[in-house]
Amino acid sequence: MKIAVLRALQLGDLLCAVPALRALDAAYPGAHITLIGLPWARAFAARFRRYIDDFLEFPGFPGMPERAVGDVPAFFRIARQRKFDLALQMHGSGGFTNPLTVLGGARNNAGFYLRDGYRPDPERFIEWRDGEHEIQRYLRLLAHLGVPSKGAQLEFPLDPSDWRELGSFGLSDKSYAVVHPGSQLPSRRWPAERFAEVADALAREGLRIVLTGTRHEAFLIEKIKTSMREPALDLSGRTTLGGLAALIASARLLVCNDTGVSHVAAAMRTPSVVIACGSDPRRWAPLERGLHRVLYREIGCRPCAHRECPIGHPCALGVSVHEVLNETHRLVACAA
Repeated sequence: MKIAVLRALQLGDLLCAVPALRALDAAYPGAHITLIGLPWARAFAARFRRYIDDFLEFPGFPGMPERAVGDVPAFFRIARQRKFDLALQMHGSGGFTNPLTVLGGARNNAGFYLRDGYRPDPERFIEWRDGEHEIQRYLRLLAHLGVPSKGAQLEFPLDPSDWRELGSFGLSDKSYAVVHPGSQLPSRRWPAERFAEVADALAREGLRIVLTGTRHEAFLIEKIKTSMREPALDLSGRTTLGGLAALIASARLLVCNDTGVSHVAAAMRTPSVVIACGSDPRRWAPLERGLHRVLYREIGCRPCAHRECPIGHPCALGVSVHEVLNETHRLVACAA
């Protein structure tokens, strides 16, 4: 049996789909499962080879913002040549992705549809629910198809090279806190100055501070370092994805925006304080609220549809340094 899973999204989105991939693999252990994803996700598919057998690069599609549109006809040609028995549309509510999935030529298709929207198969497509948690959403789809859940917990397998990379940073286990101020959209970022205040307070409590981010987020890290009074280790742009996951796995605590690293912390069971600025915490917050504290201000325009907030970022400014430190103290005390 050949199964395609369309999810051409970023790290956190893919991690939230791992429980569904685990259930699919358990139900069909002999199936050949192909992830259709963005170019970066080729490495993700290789890391999760326990559940994913192959990778097909998504070329973009008109109306979808994930990447510039490439050779779409060639993509459909390759997809049809593979003769998938089932294509799972696990990329949103279906407005653009349902027609795209059907054009791949699989014998059967399944996924989500919006009320009054295109529903390719009345038996295998189920209605999209706003506010449903992303992990539970895809487990619900598989349950509808007769695939039982194997748990909602996240995973992130680490290789020996990931641990070697961590060792090169000279950090002792559980002696440090990771502060990750970045997020793909500026509207989803808590102010760098507030991250700096939190980092200073944690440093004064005896934790070494490790600042992480992509090389494109170096300006944020520099802003934090300039605002801090205590020393910090800057690893922005210096970690691979696996090395970052190992770093988080060995940390006492993670403080971050509602972005991919929060799901890495959930997979590693590392305590975290997550500030949800423009995101939808009902959909993306870690399910385990004992280890992970999510702080946000209720605001009518959530989730934010803008790259830059047009009204002064009240969702971010509504979360105070004091609130974040209260939660870090509780988590550190519980872990001691």
